[in-house]
Amino acid sequence: MKTIEGLYLITDHNRDGQLKRRVKAALKGGTRIVQYRDKSRPASEQVDEARDLRELCHKFGAIFLVNDDPELALACEADGVHIGQGDSTIAEARKRLGHDRIIGMSTRTVEQALKAEMQGADYVAVGSMFPTETKQDAVVVGIETLNKVRRAVKIPLVAIGGIDSNGASEALDAGADAIAVISAVMGAASPEVAARELSLLFNRRKPLPQGRVLTVAGSDSGGGAGIQADIKTITLLGGYATSAITALTAQNTRGVSGIHPVTADFVGEQIKAVLTDIGSDTIKTGMLFSPEIVAMVAQAIRRHSLIAVVDPVMIAKGGAPLLQQEAVEILKVELLPETYLLTPNLPEAEALTGLPVATEKDMEQAARKLQEMGARNVLIKGGHLKGDAVDLLLAGDTLHRLPAQRIATENTHGTGCTFSAAIATYLTCGLPLVAAVRAAKTFITNAITTNTAIGSGHGPVNHYQAARKEPIQKS
Repeated sequence: MKTIEGLYLITDHNRDGQLKRRVKAALKGGTRIVQYRDKSRPASEQVDEARDLRELCHKFGAIFLVNDDPELALACEADGVHIGQGDSTIAEARKRLGHDRIIGMSTRTVEQALKAEMQGADYVAVGSMFPTETKQDAVVVGIETLNKVRRAVKIPLVAIGGIDSNGASEALDAGADAIAVISAVMGAASPEVAARELSLLFNRRKPLPQGRVLTVAGSDSGGGAGIQADIKTITLLGGYATSAITALTAQNTRGVSGIHPVTADFVGEQIKAVLTDIGSDTIKTGMLFSPEIVAMVAQAIRRHSLIAVVDPVMIAKGGAPLLQQEAVEILKVELLPETYLLTPNLPEAEALTGLPVATEKDMEQAARKLQEMGARNVLIKGGHLKGDAVDLLLAGDTLHRLPAQRIATENTHGTGCTFSAAIATYLTCGLPLVAAVRAAKTFITNAITTNTAIGSGHGPVNHYQAARKEPIQKS
């Protein structure tokens, strides 16, 4: 019998005839179980649609369940049925479906969960974890109840009700095997990206390396930034690094003395080679250099619905331009709308928004402007501020302030590359966005604090010692 684990999608009504399209997108994003629910039509009118969804789920290797009705499950040849406390009993469902199909039950207490397990349920769902708009009369039982049920039963456990990425992370830490969502995916502008974001949380349970990060950036012969810094960071923090090189640079701690760009077609060939074989959980972009490369990378992110951390690298620390001026407009028009997290520093935020960015208030205004321009979430890095190094993260509608004491050192080469690569890795390894950014902030602060004098100019940060001080974080 198939195991109930991973992202569990419950369908809503067939809005605008797009149910199948949305479910397919969610499956492409990593959904492992789909529960078909339609409370508005009689079962006789649901059979054809349920059969179509079952076929779609099986193409993706996912489990297909129906809500409440064992007869509908038989008629559409579903993998099983999910029943509520007020529906048919487990014994009745088992009698109709036999022992080869999955039967799950909704519960709110340890007693209900134990009873369902004793009666032969294959899994139990516990909820509501949090208040939810989908079900106005839902009783909120909370994470503590989920944890108690986990300690009491041995069958798979599904957390349900009002769950977003942060709530999903809490539920996984409390012992859930699967996370059930409705509007978080079905109501998202991109169900595939929403499903992928939630699916990444399950990577925390994998052995090392816990996930795959594709970095698309320039090569730094000095080893402190670019592809080299990214691969060091990804590997030290528990991910598997792949790469597509956009340009070769001749540089050291004193600056960039030469740039040899790679053609956009060959950058695309590198990305295709990685994604068609190894795949990737997240993509991190750095130096993209030309408008053709920017457009090609945006197209790849869009085609594969990747979780993209975009570091809009424009100027090297020594002043050399790393993004052609005509590429900036392409970045704004084509890449920003595909960006999951944008990580500009203050000069980059100014160049992208046209706004002055010199204070924390300016940073917030720039973050909101960049979100309006298409980026889903924005992290404005405050390394150029006076005083403490304060970063501002605009995650959805919520602003998070991330302060750190400024460290007096010349050795800060590769801070932006390392920071964004750390965020991408933490996301890949199963942290939700805010936790991933906070963990990466700690990592880069440690990397700056433990720097050693390498070269005669702006030396690199210390990736190795930072990873030793801040081991892989799970939540």
